[in-house]
Amino acid sequence: MSKRPRISRFRQILLVITTAAHAPFVVASAEMLHRLGLSHAAAWCGGVMLGLAGVLAFTGRANNAGEDWHRPWWQTWLLDLPYFWHWCACVYCMVPSLVYLALEPLVDLVRGAPAGPSSAFFLWTYASGLVVCGYGCTFRRWFFVTRKLEIKVRGLAHEFDGFTIAQLSDLHIGALTPLWWGMRWARAANAANADIVVVTGDMVTSGVAFHDDITTLVGSLRGRLGVFAIMGNHDYFGEGEPLITLLRGSGVTVLRNEGITFERENAKLHLAGIDDNWTQRANIEVALQGRPEGVPSILLAHDPEAFEAAAARNVDVVLSGHTHGGQIAVPFLGRYINASKLAHRFHIGLYTHGDATLFVHPGLGTTGPPMRLGVAPAVALITLRAA
Repeated sequence: MSKRPRISRFRQILLVITTAAHAPFVVASAEMLHRLGLSHAAAWCGGVMLGLAGVLAFTGRANNAGEDWHRPWWQTWLLDLPYFWHWCACVYCMVPSLVYLALEPLVDLVRGAPAGPSSAFFLWTYASGLVVCGYGCTFRRWFFVTRKLEIKVRGLAHEFDGFTIAQLSDLHIGALTPLWWGMRWARAANAANADIVVVTGDMVTSGVAFHDDITTLVGSLRGRLGVFAIMGNHDYFGEGEPLITLLRGSGVTVLRNEGITFERENAKLHLAGIDDNWTQRANIEVALQGRPEGVPSILLAHDPEAFEAAAARNVDVVLSGHTHGGQIAVPFLGRYINASKLAHRFHIGLYTHGDATLFVHPGLGTTGPPMRLGVAPAVALITLRAA
């Protein structure tokens, strides 16, 4: 309950951003309408009306983000998704528009031309934004990759050398990422025939309407030694307890500040999971209480900020998600230039701290605008190796 005012303020900030982002769109719309034959006055009036409609349409989508619910397919795919396509294109226009407005008078001065911005710039910038954001909202978030990586663990017994983990994270099942979309991820993870499958939180977008769909998806996962899940912050954007009950009823082990020890002959490997940090349910001390002394350990922690605390307690491997790699990054340089780097120290990929290793999963679904660019959704296949 204490988080609701923060979400409300966040929506207010988004509304301000949305309003500002529609300013270049107003100019672009006016230019387009004028080219279609309207007078300057009528074109500008039409551009303003389209801009206001775009801002007003955002408020309904913001409400859906706070409480996701099943909607008719045509509403999602013919109204909501095209709107977010447009919204992302407007945000895309902001930076080049500001740069253009700052530099254009200087360029005109050097050229000796009359000062004044050209409406055509905003039209073609918005058009290019539609192309880029259309790709990000459709193809880029649809096609996922299977990423294979090895993590060396000091002290890992040879019986567990080659132990495999299929990791899924940040599914965000909801109206914009439906069950049939996510079942492709489950099939890819199951094809790996991993020792264990782990889901590191944020199965939900928001609300409780999609709990059954999430249970179907996560319950379909198969690992030789079991399927393990932890809760993320979005899983409590509503009521989390019913989801936990449903998952456990489908055979999934939900780790809430607890762990389990695997044994092979005389060797052991410990797996623990902490609850959500954002709602202050996480307790790493309690989660590691059952760890046998000297046994290599894996910690599932949705928020990668738990890494240093885990490393200080001699955890060997931390598997996280949460950041989505920012969802937007410079293509081919996503590890170094991405949106999540502005807010997170550990934002995507592998990190080390002493003998401990952290892997931050790029996520599979999306939150906020359904947009990915430069950050591919992934099913991670992790193999542990003795250092």
